Amino acid sequence: MAVSIDLSGKRGVVFGVANQRSIAWAISERLAEAGAELAFTYLNERLKEPVEKTTSVLGNPILLECDATDEDQVQAVYDRIKSEWGNIDLVVHCIAYAEREDLGGDFSATSRQGFRTALETSAYTLMPIVGRAAPLFGESGGSVVTLTFDASQRVYPGYNIMGTAKAALENEARQLAAEFGSRNIRVNAISAGPLPTLAARSIPGFRDMTRAHRERSPLRRNINHGEVADTALFLLSDMSSGITGAIIPVDAGYGIIAL
Repeated sequence: MAVSIDLSGKRGVVFGVANQRSIAWAISERLAEAGAELAFTYLNERLKEPVEKTTSVLGNPILLECDATDEDQVQAVYDRIKSEWGNIDLVVHCIAYAEREDLGGDFSATSRQGFRTALETSAYTLMPIVGRAAPLFGESGGSVVTLTFDASQRVYPGYNIMGTAKAALENEARQLAAEFGSRNIRVNAISAGPLPTLAARSIPGFRDMTRAHRERSPLRRNINHGEVADTALFLLSDMSSGITGAIIPVDAGYGIIAL
């Protein structure tokens, strides 16, 4: 007998929806289908419209402007959420960015500013997003999910500084899981295989990356958005209550192959 995950009565904040093809949106759809009520952030006014259009199918969700590299803006998001809802149960962190000139080419040519931009946006932001959310989780605790990639462990030509950022992100997930575990706040990461998103278009050699995963993975195919969303749903639900600080691969098994 199949057991469905019910998130009715649960509330959460999703950071990083860009458009309908983003992984963050696939996760959001699955959470909403399970009954969760969601609030969303957008980077700035210029990017508000695509987020508003994408999330409008959920009715009229809370939309809040937030540059997550600015801790004051992160705090403002949670202040608004506290005034609207009181407590939350889940947080989704899907924020990543590197300057185009720092993707591809020689890794050693990465500028100091490019390094800072990639690390601060893609890795550091998890820290204030989790830390400032902690008081809102309440006595029952909650769950946080972020997104990483196999380039945190291995060299992917073209991914460059983002691989370094993902390595930092994974370590942060473990550190935060240890820090907040006593409050029953769980922090996990999903290491997803390559997926066609707006951000992926910026990565040189992305097609080669997807072909390698398709040809070498045990399942002999690429993953899809829904598979990542299903894993996030599980990790954000009470069914994964014993899992924290984990990096869960959703990559058709590519990561186990020594090629």
